[in-house]
Amino acid sequence: MQASVKGFMDQQAGSGALFEDIYLIDGKRTPFGKYTGSLSTVSPTDLGILASRAAIEAAGVAAEDIDQTIVANIGQASADCFFLPRHIGLYSGTRLESTALLTQRICGSGMELLGQAAEQIALSKARLVLGCGTDVMSRFPLASYSARQGFPLGRPEFVDLLWEALNDTAAVPMGCTSDNLARHYNLSRAAVDAYAMRSQERYASALAAGFFNGEIVPVAAQGVLEMGEYNPRKYRLNSREDCGADEHPRQTSLEKLANLPCVFSTEGPTTAGNASGIVDGAAALLVASGDYVRTHGLKPLGKIRGFAATGVRPDIMGIGPAPAIRLLLKQAQLKVADIDRFEINEAFSAQCLAVAQELKLDEDKLNVNGGAIAIGHPLGATGVRLTLTCLKTLHRDRKQLGIASACIGGGQGIALLMEACA
Repeated sequence: MQASVKGFMDQQAGSGALFEDIYLIDGKRTPFGKYTGSLSTVSPTDLGILASRAAIEAAGVAAEDIDQTIVANIGQASADCFFLPRHIGLYSGTRLESTALLTQRICGSGMELLGQAAEQIALSKARLVLGCGTDVMSRFPLASYSARQGFPLGRPEFVDLLWEALNDTAAVPMGCTSDNLARHYNLSRAAVDAYAMRSQERYASALAAGFFNGEIVPVAAQGVLEMGEYNPRKYRLNSREDCGADEHPRQTSLEKLANLPCVFSTEGPTTAGNASGIVDGAAALLVASGDYVRTHGLKPLGKIRGFAATGVRPDIMGIGPAPAIRLLLKQAQLKVADIDRFEINEAFSAQCLAVAQELKLDEDKLNVNGGAIAIGHPLGATGVRLTLTCLKTLHRDRKQLGIASACIGGGQGIALLMEACA
C-alpha cells in the first residue's frame, strides 16, 4: 500500500480529501493556561517549540527526519511572529533544509494543518510532517493601524485584537451567532447551562482518572530553548511556578451558572459560563506515510481517513460542524451511527447542542472528557488538541472511528475523520 489522496468538491456542500496509508503517530500539548495566567508571558513560538519537542519524543521519531513543519497561529502575539513556523521547526530540531509554513482557518486551523500535512505526504512532498497549533490569547496586542499616518492631538486610534477576534464585521459578534442558534433550535438557558455543567464534570472525571496525563507536557517556570548555533530563546512563566495542568476548568454549580449575566444579547442564553474559555496553549502531532511508519517500526495512534470543510451563513457560524461532518461521512460512505466518538469544539454550549440536535448525535459519544467550555479554546491549537484527545479516547475506550470538528468564525465548518490503530 502507498500513501494516496482523493480530493472532492461539491459547490453546494464543500470540499475535502480522503486518504490512504497516512498515519497520526503521536502528539502532546502544553497545559492550557487561563487568561493572563501562568502562560501569558510566554510567546506562542516558545509554547509551540515546547509542545513540538514533546510530540517528537512521544512519537519516537528523529527530528532530522521531519520534511515539513506546518503551524497554525491566529494571533500574532510576539515581536518575532513573522518567523513563527520556521522558528518552531528549527528549534524543534528539524534539519536546515526542512521547510515550514503557516496556515490559517481560524478555529479550524489545527485540523486544516493536519489535512494539509496528509496532502503533502500523499503528493510525495514529505514522508514525515510536524503539525503544531499555538496561540497565546492573553498576548493578543492592542494595535494602531493608523499611527504611521498620524492622528489628531490626544486622539490615538487603538483596537483590542482579542476583542476584535470575537467580532465578525460582516455579520455579528461570535456570541450572537450562538444566541441565534439557541433561538432557532429552541434551546433554553437551563439546557445550555446544563451542557456547560456537564462539560466541567466530564473534564473533572477524566482528570481524576489520569486521562490527560497522556497528552499534557508540563511547562517549567522558566527555561532556555537552545538549538545548535541559533540564538537561545528564554521564557519565564507569569506565575513563576511550573505549570502542569489546565488552568481554566472551574468547580461550579447550576445555580452559579444560572446567575451569570448574558453577554451578547439581553435574552441570551450565552454567558461567560456556557462559552469556551479564552486561554493560552500549544499542541503538536506527527503525521507520517505508511512507508515511514513501517520502515521505522512505529506504533501510531491512528490513521487520518479524511477531512472536509464547508461554508455556512456567518450569523449562524456555529452550525458549521454539522454540514462538514455530513459531507465527510458521505464521501467516506459512513453514517453518523458508525462513528464511535465525536470531539466537537465547544465554542458555546448552544452552538454544540445545535450541532448535536441537527445531526441527531448520541451525546454519550460527544466530548466524553469535557470540552472547550472547561479546557478553553486557544484558536490555533484547538484542532490539534481535539484530534489528539479523540485518538487517545478511542484507544482508552477500545473504539475504532472518531471525528474531530469545529465551527469557524466568519461562517465555516471543518471535520476530520480518524481511525484508531490496534
